[in-house]
Amino acid sequence: MAMRDRRDPERAIEISADMQGTLAFKDPVNLKITGKFNGTLDTKGTLTVGETASVEAHINGENIIIAGKIKGDVTARKMLVLMPTATLNGNIATPKLNIVEGAIFQGKCQMFDEYLDLDGLAKYLEIDMTSLTELANTGKIPGTKNGNAWRFERTKIDEWAASEKVH
Repeated sequence: MAMRDRRDPERAIEISADMQGTLAFKDPVNLKITGKFNGTLDTKGTLTVGETASVEAHINGENIIIAGKIKGDVTARKMLVLMPTATLNGNIATPKLNIVEGAIFQGKCQMFDEYLDLDGLAKYLEIDMTSLTELANTGKIPGTKNGNAWRFERTKIDEWAASEKVH
């Protein structure tokens, strides 16, 4: 594993060795895997699975670019790109998906909206509706009200939850 340019606020990390376990990042990184990885990945920033990579893992991240082989479920909170050399055997969930010609995808795809209503947000955060309505009405959670309907941007909710403002 090599670390690049420590001055960059979004750090770059490359994994070219065989690894297994759980990798979780609290801060945004540019993570590139070119070797073998087995386990769980939970990233912020951009995850790139290079052409030579072989990954067997549950992956949760923001922006994910796949050019290698993946076996496992992938959730991209912002965008998922399958490059022409990608092979993905697993289910995916993302608001934005780009499958480039030549990529192989075997599994189910769930496209989720970038905006949530109160009911959708309650399920997403696993919070009861009464508590969520109180948070929204007191301005303690980022959202906008149009008439009687609340709308919440998923990325702002993720940032809010990550900042540990959830009680």
